Amino acid sequence: MICAGCGRWTDEPLVEAADAGTVLVCAVCEHREPYRRLPLFAVTGPSGTGKSTVGRVLVDRLADACVVVEQDLLWVGALRDPSGDSAAFRQTWLRLAASIQQSGRPVVLCGTVAPPQFECWPERALFDPIHYLALTCADDVLRKRLRARPAWRGWDGARIDEMLEFAEWVRTARTDPPMTLLDTTTRSADETADVIEAWIRPLLPTTRER
Repeated sequence: MICAGCGRWTDEPLVEAADAGTVLVCAVCEHREPYRRLPLFAVTGPSGTGKSTVGRVLVDRLADACVVVEQDLLWVGALRDPSGDSAAFRQTWLRLAASIQQSGRPVVLCGTVAPPQFECWPERALFDPIHYLALTCADDVLRKRLRARPAWRGWDGARIDEMLEFAEWVRTARTDPPMTLLDTTTRSADETADVIEAWIRPLLPTTRER
């Protein structure tokens, strides 16, 4: 976000196509520098559907092609916003993922996020595109999983009911871009990882594009 030419900071990155790929352009001095604009893979869905568990499996499965990260790692300090807005949290993840992808590997982000929470920010321009896969499961199974969590995680009845409402929204929402749905009700973590890996690999950029 800091121009290498004039040193100015911007909250609205500008990315343009170039003969050799893409470049970041400074709106002040017009300095241009090469930039890897890669897809971002958001493995999302309600709490209790298996995102964190399958993320641990995907780290090894996709080690040759992607960087797999757990979204809740940054749910700390000033970024932790229980109000539900979480603007700083979302923008920080977009900026971090954009930085990681300069290594040439796209990011797989495991955590609850819906397209309206990412697509609205200026940092969205740093990715091409963002793909969303939402894990789901039957309501009775989801309720059982959340009830079984340790008490310190705070899953009381009201919070579980709220998550079930969100789960219904995920199953029925018409988002732009749309979310691909994956039911984990009867799938093991390895079986879920099989499906996610098969979903991601055809969408990866070629070596030349990276």
